[in-house]
Amino acid sequence: MNSRERFLEVMNFNTDVRTLKWEFGFWGENINQWYTEGLPEKFGTNIPTRLTTINASVYTPAWTHAWRKNRTYLEKYYDEREQRIPLPPGIATWGGGLYWPSQGFPLALDVMDYFGFDRSTAQVPVEQVFYPMFEPHVLAEDEHYLDYMDVDGVKRRFHKETGVIPTALDWPIRDWPSWQALKKSRLRLDNIRDRFPANWDEWVEEYKTRDYPLAVGGYPCGFFGTLVHLMGYENVFLMYYDAPDLVTDVLNHFTDLWIAIWEEILKDVTPDCCHIWEDMSSTKGPLISKKIFTRFMAPCYRRVTDFLKGRGVNIILVDTDGNCEPVIPWLIEVGVTGCYPMEVSAGMDVVKARELYPQFQMMGGIPKYDMALGPQRIDEFLEPVAALLEKGGYIPFGDHLISPGVTWEQFKYYREKLNALIDSKGKV
Repeated sequence: MNSRERFLEVMNFNTDVRTLKWEFGFWGENINQWYTEGLPEKFGTNIPTRLTTINASVYTPAWTHAWRKNRTYLEKYYDEREQRIPLPPGIATWGGGLYWPSQGFPLALDVMDYFGFDRSTAQVPVEQVFYPMFEPHVLAEDEHYLDYMDVDGVKRRFHKETGVIPTALDWPIRDWPSWQALKKSRLRLDNIRDRFPANWDEWVEEYKTRDYPLAVGGYPCGFFGTLVHLMGYENVFLMYYDAPDLVTDVLNHFTDLWIAIWEEILKDVTPDCCHIWEDMSSTKGPLISKKIFTRFMAPCYRRVTDFLKGRGVNIILVDTDGNCEPVIPWLIEVGVTGCYPMEVSAGMDVVKARELYPQFQMMGGIPKYDMALGPQRIDEFLEPVAALLEKGGYIPFGDHLISPGVTWEQFKYYREKLNALIDSKGKV
């Protein structure tokens, strides 16, 4: 059984099929350290360097600029698909549990190969945000920081020493005039097919025989996530009250845009799932109220979930960090079928969630920080995974990127135990 078939069966609660072997991901610091502690370096970690779509390439200018210190930033290196370059410690490396490519982050191929992971979900290479994307360029630079314009029109600061995900300084949607200008120039609904890659026909042929799941949506596409990505958290919270008509227009237009794009994709291929990025919870609970969700987000969710399910895309997963327990029933009401990464460190309890929502798909739910506590604690937190696997609809992995401080031996112990547990469940 290939990864695509397995994913579809697991998400449909077929307990005769063993679940997938994936991780959410790892920090670059982990991978760099693990190579010194025993992780075999067979493939290396290649960072995508070509700008393709905003979903795939946001943050890419920062990673590649850090590498090309002695070359002109505006030099057109974008025709180079991947480069094997030193990993910034604060870069994420995906482990199969999230769609790829995404955010300029590489796949942790050596970890995936070592533990026999299943193939990662692929994201369609169609522009789902701004077309054309913004031209990246340097705004200011010194020995500590790089300030630059990213492909999504967000001005960001990259901290060179830590190499963490760049921090937003300014956003492209500020008010009605800036929003109207973006709609006219980069969010048109009359040129949808121009958003597709020139070799789309080749992708369609590959997808016909694919052995991996295929997704639409993904970061930064969401009904809270896109707002905060293009406006900033504080600005969004104020605009809910000060400019509700603007917020509604932004969400309605992006909903129109995504449905139009996905409709064109569905003419050629049927994706297996949709990922919606929100990050609408903190460690204390949701960042928004049910009233805000109902007024601004729910109508758009219903339009999207009705459209997708009507076209055969029945797996709709929301990515939201933090404690999202109060949000789950809101999501179920609007047609969402699952959620991840179910952060235990923020108070999420996947055992309780399965009891309350027996048909809600879940991924994650394993405490990443506790891996550093050693074998006894690892054995303890893996114990309830067996019961969850027997109920189906669950893919276990760390509840976000595995933290620096987890050694290779600790991770290896955890992952081998989890793999054995997964293999013991299901007939195929």
